[in-house]
Amino acid sequence: MTTTEKQNQPVKMWGGRFAETTAASVEAFTASIHYDARLYRHDINGSRAHAKMLAKQELISNDERDQILSGLNEIEAEIDANTFVFRPELEDIHMNIEKTLVEKIGPAGAKLHTARSRNDQVALDVRLYLREESRRLIALLTDLQRAFVTQARENLGAIMPGYTHLQRAQPVLVSHHLLAYYEMFGRDKDRLNDGLKRINVLPLGSAALAGTGLPIDRDFVAKELDFPSVSANSMDSVGDRDFAVEFLAAASLIQLHLSRLSEELVLWSSEEFRFVQLADAYCTGSSIMPQKKNPDIPELIRGKSGRVVGNLMTLLTILKGLPLTYNRDLQEDKEPIFDTVDTVSQSVSIAAELMANLSFNQERLLDCTHGGYMTATDLADYLVRKQIPFREAHAIVGRTVAYCIKENKELPDLTIEELRQFSATIDEDVFPLLTITGSMESRRSQGGTGIERVREALQLAEQNLGSN
Repeated sequence: MTTTEKQNQPVKMWGGRFAETTAASVEAFTASIHYDARLYRHDINGSRAHAKMLAKQELISNDERDQILSGLNEIEAEIDANTFVFRPELEDIHMNIEKTLVEKIGPAGAKLHTARSRNDQVALDVRLYLREESRRLIALLTDLQRAFVTQARENLGAIMPGYTHLQRAQPVLVSHHLLAYYEMFGRDKDRLNDGLKRINVLPLGSAALAGTGLPIDRDFVAKELDFPSVSANSMDSVGDRDFAVEFLAAASLIQLHLSRLSEELVLWSSEEFRFVQLADAYCTGSSIMPQKKNPDIPELIRGKSGRVVGNLMTLLTILKGLPLTYNRDLQEDKEPIFDTVDTVSQSVSIAAELMANLSFNQERLLDCTHGGYMTATDLADYLVRKQIPFREAHAIVGRTVAYCIKENKELPDLTIEELRQFSATIDEDVFPLLTITGSMESRRSQGGTGIERVREALQLAEQNLGSN
């Protein structure tokens, strides 16, 4: 290339059609390198596969392929070592890598962009990134599930109040309550795994929007990058971010589940409840009140749900008015995606630590099952077994509870004569069912809180986690 030719080369890789340089304000406004630099590994991996395909199809020579691969390896090593200089004027991670590659290896580097566009390139990078992060998040959720299962095993047999409307309702095993979260986060893993089906589709080869007239082999690239399938429509491929919406929706549910857990931990660790003790290492103090031990970690996890849900709303709003195909609006997808990945991953990770270091006040939990007529439903079930219709049984027990309130008594305190005021079918065999232990032992339905059912659920959870 002559000196004159070099001088005539535009700063922008796409600048040949333009007579004027880009305004500095436009460069600052449109640059994304300050956040999409984190995609460098995925961008380089995609370029490696693309270069190999170009050589296989004889669109570049094997020597040019090897130069490209060597240059990409060098660039990756520089970025890993924090010695690579990112240039904002080159806008994004794709152009920073390509420009540097051309500077390192010359004309061969300029051939790498053959048969591709930044439109299908960025779609590929985001898919590769979300595939990796989905799998990492699934592993973190498994660690969190393991913390719940460990606590369930250690507290097996401990009894606590179960709540509806935050009012004491029925006694349950602590382990049963903990395993509810095991199930909840299991569904979150299922959603992420299901989303991987839509993420794992190769968009590269769609080019700008219409495909390419060059003889490329998309199946080869898909195999190189471990994609089970290639996209069926080039226009859809470059404008599609449905897979990212699915990820953000799944991540929002994860964060909401963490927020529900956090709400319980905040309540349970208060002096009013005293159900659990949070480890000192996961709490903070007050700058003015020396006695305080604040549950800041659960509070922050709960608070961060707002930003995660907000990120989902951001991407939905970006997409809602976009015509086909690629529009620059889609550059705005990365910050909410990256922030969600960081926020949810950190939240899941620290929640697992928090749960692993939690201690339950079993005596206090059991004490709180006394009072509140928590075995009233058991009395109704007893009457049903005596062939009394449930609605009638419900009314009978309601009147019995009203009597207890008036007499300042609990259901187990009533004599058989007092109970028979409300139903002559009641006999001495009712009393074991009116105790907390009796109530627990009676909950043998599948998925119930009876000790044998909980043991079965716990064993199954341990087996599932052991296979992960």
